[in-house]
Amino acid sequence: MEAKNQTITTEFLLLGLSEDPELQPLIFGIFLSMYLVTVLGNLLIILAIISDSHLHTPMYFFLSNLSFTDICFSSTTVPKMLVNILRQSRAITYSGCLTQLCFVLVFAGLENFLLAAMAYDRFIAICHPLRYTVIMNSRLCVLLTLFSLLISTVDALLHCLMVLHLSFCADLEIPHFFCELDQVIKLACSDTLLNNILVYVVTSMLGGIPLLGIIFSYFKIVSSVLRMPSTEGKYKAFSTCGSHLSVVSLFYGTVFGVYISSALTDTSRKTAVASVMYTVVPQMLNPFIYSLRSRDMKEVLKKLSGHLTF
Repeated sequence: MEAKNQTITTEFLLLGLSEDPELQPLIFGIFLSMYLVTVLGNLLIILAIISDSHLHTPMYFFLSNLSFTDICFSSTTVPKMLVNILRQSRAITYSGCLTQLCFVLVFAGLENFLLAAMAYDRFIAICHPLRYTVIMNSRLCVLLTLFSLLISTVDALLHCLMVLHLSFCADLEIPHFFCELDQVIKLACSDTLLNNILVYVVTSMLGGIPLLGIIFSYFKIVSSVLRMPSTEGKYKAFSTCGSHLSVVSLFYGTVFGVYISSALTDTSRKTAVASVMYTVVPQMLNPFIYSLRSRDMKEVLKKLSGHLTF
């Protein structure tokens, strides 16, 4: 059975967003543009933070890591889709599919934890301003980032090892533009009970705990800000959280939107279209959100653009 399984499971077919050949050039153009904007925008954010010493703070340290994660997240899914459109092929090898699945889980989990770390940073800055530099030291920032990467990697490897034990016999068509864990598990012709339990348990823990941490942080932030006597102080405090809160709302809003749409719709293709909203769109918009809402970032980007133009 194992030999048969290894012979048959040589590749999967990524059906993409549409099978209409007339739409392929349009899809290619849209996703290529979105990918280039994502990479260039996030690289510009990273370059701005590195080049200006005023931005060498915990908040911008986490932002640079978030930008790097966004580039990696998009690079895991979009280039393969673009290559398949150019080659007029839907194939992805078995090992390639597992690799893509693993990296998607790593970077999705890392983004989740980084958003929680950024919320904790804002909580300390507003609720404990006098102790901010002591608590949010460089050692803690690095440890939080490494811990986030470690947990995300262990989670991804655990899921991939569980998928390796599954048997795939026929109908290896994934109605998606990348190898999503849920879709790959559905293709298995062996028992997937343990895989499904693992998905629900781990997703609830690794997704729920950071989200609860973000909610708790902002509950404390709002309570602290409302006790401030001056309106100017309240506005300044809220303005420092505006960019992060926008990014959090965009990321979790799109994720929940995908899960709701997948529960309500009976077609996997519609779910694939909805998945674009959390695998591509937030990563593209994050640089714009921070560059437009952060005064410090605006000033640095203006200086940087002036040097680049020169």
